[in-house]
Amino acid sequence: MREIACDESGYEGEKLIDTTTPLFAHSSIALDADPAAALVAELRARVRSPATAYRSGHLLRGKSRGALEWFLAPDGPIAGRGRVFLVDKTQLVVTRLAELFGLDPARVDRSPYVLAAANDLLRAKDTPGVVDEFFRVSGLAEGRERAELFRSWLLADPAVNTVLDPLVPALVEATRHWGRVTVLHDRQVMLPARRVEMIRERSGGRLAGIRFLDVASHPQIQVADMLAGTVRRIAERELAGAGDPVLTALARPFVHPRSLLDSTSLLEGTRR
Repeated sequence: MREIACDESGYEGEKLIDTTTPLFAHSSIALDADPAAALVAELRARVRSPATAYRSGHLLRGKSRGALEWFLAPDGPIAGRGRVFLVDKTQLVVTRLAELFGLDPARVDRSPYVLAAANDLLRAKDTPGVVDEFFRVSGLAEGRERAELFRSWLLADPAVNTVLDPLVPALVEATRHWGRVTVLHDRQVMLPARRVEMIRERSGGRLAGIRFLDVASHPQIQVADMLAGTVRRIAERELAGAGDPVLTALARPFVHPRSLLDSTSLLEGTRR
């Protein structure tokens, strides 16, 4: 059984609309402590930042372009050792809303008010009036009883009954990719014991456990952070039509083929 290090970027829990980033990224790295420490030391020499813990922002600076290309290169230090599960936050809300009401996702109203109300409806947060507000702004004439039943189920056990938290499918797909693993993860309050157990069940028992560690003291998690953050930013620029062809080509092999993206450009060549 192996250990993998994981970290996320662009995470705001189940709040997926009106957030600071359009994408969520979760990386998994199969790299032992000594090679990870050597990699961080090499990046420190290339980037020349005095920071104690290296994060993705250090590589995304213009002056660090050479170090970033080396980090993501096909013959680079993490080639074949890393995966990034990307989630388009809006697309996740649209998909879950369509599943709840039996709609065609392509026909879901994506206006800001509807998306915000849908996010509130689908979140495991006890906010009064969310059903009424969703039907008021969405214009849907049917499905209120289904929505009320869904809210009852959601709030009965929020630790387990989640449909929006992108950490859940990300960790499930990480374990499916790497096999039976123990996950080393940056400290994360959104992964209580019962949610971890639910993820273990959904992964077919491949998740042996999660150890929560301090990113500053564990170079494997620093590398996972750098991979998640750099791939997320590269993907966001690509999806916005302002991508860098060189960086997009370097990032593409790391993108998990089951990522939840309303796009094919970033997944080109990754599906098997």
